[in-house]
Amino acid sequence: MADQTPSETSGAAAPQTLPDRSQTPADNQAGDSKNAAKKAAKLAKMAADKAAKAAGKGKESKEPKEPKKKAPSKKKADGPPLIGIDALKEENFPEWYSQVLVKSEMLDYYDVSGCFILRPASYFIWEEIQDFFNKRIKSIGVKNCSFPLFVSEDVLQREKEHLEGFAAEVAWVTHAGSTPLEKKIAIRPTSETVIYPYYSKSSGVIRSHRDLPLRMNQWNSVVRWEFKNPQPFLRTREFLWQEGHTAHLTKAGAEVEVHQILDWYAAIYKDLLAVPVIKGQKSEKERFAGSLYSLSCEGYIPATGRGIQGATSHCLGQNFSKMFNITVEDPDSKPGEQKAALHVWQNSWGLSTRSLGVMVMTHSDNRGLVLPPRVAETQVIIVPVGITAKTTEEQRVNLLAEIDRLVGNLTAAGIRADSDLRDGYSPGWKFNQWEMRGVPVRLEIGPGELAGNFVTYSRRDIAGSDGKGTIPIPELQTAIPTLLDTIHDDLYKRADDSFTEHRKTITDWNEFCPALNNKCVLVVPFCLEEDCEGEIKGMSARKAEEDSGEAEDAKAPSMGAKSLCILKEQPTEIAEGTHCINPNCKNPAQKWTMFGRSY
Repeated sequence: MADQTPSETSGAAAPQTLPDRSQTPADNQAGDSKNAAKKAAKLAKMAADKAAKAAGKGKESKEPKEPKKKAPSKKKADGPPLIGIDALKEENFPEWYSQVLVKSEMLDYYDVSGCFILRPASYFIWEEIQDFFNKRIKSIGVKNCSFPLFVSEDVLQREKEHLEGFAAEVAWVTHAGSTPLEKKIAIRPTSETVIYPYYSKSSGVIRSHRDLPLRMNQWNSVVRWEFKNPQPFLRTREFLWQEGHTAHLTKAGAEVEVHQILDWYAAIYKDLLAVPVIKGQKSEKERFAGSLYSLSCEGYIPATGRGIQGATSHCLGQNFSKMFNITVEDPDSKPGEQKAALHVWQNSWGLSTRSLGVMVMTHSDNRGLVLPPRVAETQVIIVPVGITAKTTEEQRVNLLAEIDRLVGNLTAAGIRADSDLRDGYSPGWKFNQWEMRGVPVRLEIGPGELAGNFVTYSRRDIAGSDGKGTIPIPELQTAIPTLLDTIHDDLYKRADDSFTEHRKTITDWNEFCPALNNKCVLVVPFCLEEDCEGEIKGMSARKAEEDSGEAEDAKAPSMGAKSLCILKEQPTEIAEGTHCINPNCKNPAQKWTMFGRSY
C-alpha cells in the first residue's frame, strides 16, 4: 500500500449551526410597492413579446427568468459530517485497512514514508500488552532496561551471518550536522550486537555461573529501512517492540525459557486480542539469522487468505557468546583442576506493534474498527436518547445526572466507561462515530428507559437487532463484565472458526495451488530441506500467475507459498514412505509444515 494523505477524521470540528433560510430575499421584499411595480412592468413586456412572436414580428424575449425560490432548509444542526469507510473490506482491502486506522483515530500518516503516528487509541492497546507481558516475564526474573539506539559499524560487522539478514534494511548515520562522521553509525535493526558486548566477561556483568541466568528486556523502537511496500503496523520503517535477551548456563535451561515465552506470546493474541495463532518452529530457510532455531506464533488474515508472523522466540545457541566472548568458568570442574571457560547459551525474543495490525485486520468490518473489549480504551459508551423539544428541563437534568451516576458505578466495577453528552450532535451521529472507533458496547438511555429502570445496549461486533438488548439498571455492574467477556469469546470463536476452515491438510501437489487460491493455508508433509522450500515457493507463484492470468506484483506480499512454521503440535506421525509435498523432491517427508502466502 503506497503512502497516502491522511483522510479527514470524524468528529474533529465543533458543531456548526446552519443559517436560517426559511425566507428568501424575494419573500422579505414581497410588500415593497416599487418591486411590485417592476414586476407588473416585466409581465406586461413578456405578454407583448409573446404576441409579437405569434405575429412573426418579433423575437422571444431573452429576459432571464426569475430564480426559483429555495425550499426552506430542514437539515438539523447535528455536528460535522461523519466520514465513513468508503472502501469495502472484501473489494479493496488495502484501502479499507488504511481508512479504518485513520478514521477510527488509531493512526496517522507522517511526512517520512514508512513511518506512522500512533495515536492514543492504539498506544493504549500497546500499553495493555506491555502490562500483560511484563507481569509474566518478571515472574521468571526478567528485568527491563534500555540500551542505546546506535551501533558502531565495527561491532555490527562482527556477526556477519546476523548482518546479512538485515544488511539491506540498516539505516546509517553519516553526518553530525554538516560534518561527515569518521565512521558511520547504524541505527539498530535489532539489539543483539548492542547488548552482547555488555554481557562479555570484560564488562563484568557476567562474572561467573552464579550470575546466570541473566535476563533482560527492553521496550523500544527499531529501524529497518523497508523499501518493499510499507503498511501501517505490518511493515514499517520504524516500529515499537520489546526484545528480550537472556543468557543461560545450559542449553536445557535456555530451551525451557524459549518455549515459555512463546506460550505467553500466544496468550497475548488469544486472551487480549481475541486472535487465534498456531505455534511452531521456523524452517531453516526462515529462521532468524544467527540463531540455532526460531519459534513463532503464526496468525491468519481471512480477508486476504495470508498467514502472518505474530511473534518470535529464538534459541541463539552459543553463536553470539562465541562471537562476543561471553563465558563463565565451568562449575563442575574438580578442585585443583584448571577451570574450563564455558560459552553461555542465549535466547532472544520479540513481539511488535504488528500485533495491532493483525487484530484490526481480523476483527474490523465495513463500519470501521472492532476492538476486543480487553484492550479497548473505552469499553462502554453511554449516549442519551429521546431528548426532544417536549422534554422538560427537569427531565433533561435528571437524565444526565443518572448517566453520570451510571458511569461512576461502571468505573467503580473496573469497567472503562464514558458518556457522550455533547450538545448539537444527534444520537445517530454519535452512534456512528463510536461504531467507527470500535467501542465494544454502547448503552442508550432516555426518558423511557429511565422510567422503566433499564438501559438498551448495542454490541459493536454484531450488526442489527441480534446485537441489541436491554439490561436492568441495578444489574449493570455485573451484567456488563459478563457481556464484555462474551464479546471477547465470540470474537475469538469467529476468528478461530475461520482459521480452522481455511487450514487444509494437503498431501497431493495437484491440490496445493487450488487450495492456496481459495485463501487457505496448507498443512503438508515436508522434507525440511531449504532448497526444496525455495522450489515450492517458486512453483506455487508461477502456478498462481497462470491460474489468475495476472503477473505477480512485486510490491505486494509474496504470491508464492512459503513455510510459515513446522507445527509444534503435529496432527499425526508422518507415516513411513510419505513423500515431501514437492513433486520434484525425492526425499521422505519429516514433519507436517504449514505453508501459505504471507505478509
